[in-house]
Amino acid sequence: MVRQPGLSVRLKLTLSYAGFLMVAGALLLVVVWRFLLFYLPPDVQLGRGDFGPTRTDVIDAFLPRAGQAMLFLLVFGLVGGWFLAGRMLAPLSALTQATRLAARGSLSHRIELPGPQDEFRELADSFDDMLARLEAHVAEQQRFAANASHELRTPLAITQTLLEVARKDPDTDPRALVERLGIVNDRAIALTEALLLLSRADRQAFIREPVDLSLLAEEATETLLPLAEQRGITMEVTGATAPATGSPALLQQLTTNLVHNAIVHNLPGGGRVWVSTAEAADGTRLTVENTGAHLPPALVSTLVEPFQRGSERARSDHAGVGLGLAIAQTITRAHHGTLGLTAREDGGLVATVTLPSRAHLP
Repeated sequence: MVRQPGLSVRLKLTLSYAGFLMVAGALLLVVVWRFLLFYLPPDVQLGRGDFGPTRTDVIDAFLPRAGQAMLFLLVFGLVGGWFLAGRMLAPLSALTQATRLAARGSLSHRIELPGPQDEFRELADSFDDMLARLEAHVAEQQRFAANASHELRTPLAITQTLLEVARKDPDTDPRALVERLGIVNDRAIALTEALLLLSRADRQAFIREPVDLSLLAEEATETLLPLAEQRGITMEVTGATAPATGSPALLQQLTTNLVHNAIVHNLPGGGRVWVSTAEAADGTRLTVENTGAHLPPALVSTLVEPFQRGSERARSDHAGVGLGLAIAQTITRAHHGTLGLTAREDGGLVATVTLPSRAHLP
């Protein structure tokens, strides 16, 4: 936006200081003048004899001195106001410099304004916090973009390899080729849909409605029951009504992702999954617990990162695209909730989602 040139804030403050000082000085001189001349008639002598000053003499002597005093106040107000305004506005220079550096892409700069707490220090600290969050967000987006590019490149490379092999081998069975290409294409579609869902949840572009998490948990387990039976996993759903507010579609995806993750990352044959809902003092909870391999704490803390998988088996059989828990984390945060992951002592994982109930909404 093109703006017309104007006075700087420092100059405006300087003129304001000088103006107030001039007004205060003028009022003081007026009071003194009225005090000196109020009881003095125009023709009365003030001294002894015929040589005392008259009222006219007092006025003639007072006005030049008053003018000199006003001139001094003007110069003093301009110089002192310029100096004081510069001292007071010095923190804004640091803020401006940090803003320009951030606009050029340097998010690592911090103001770290010294001194006691005041409005400028509060603004600088808030700006530093914003830069820190923005830097972390940009780094996360860059890492996510790199991982997404890598993951999307994999099915394309597999497709290209299959086509090249088929081109060089005229005896290739077209039905087997089509079947393998279909599997790779399904994986690419699933990954793309997961990326779109993750972006949608991150933007919080949805309408909030009353939702019962217990019904979503039952629907998710019924949907994934064939997959659980195929892998020999026993599922159990418990819990009472769990009211919350949000997007029914996104919260259904959240619940489905957690249950699917619990089934996939489980003991083959004989594993168990427990899904429960409850309404606690701090909100509404959804808990998904499963048996499985022992997970070190260092690995648990990274499971919500995009394209992270909790077991080698999940990597080998392409049970997922590595975005299940990342999507769950994003959906939870979009609903002002928290997602906690805890490793079970006997092996497996406990995922706990806490959402604000309808009475705890901001």
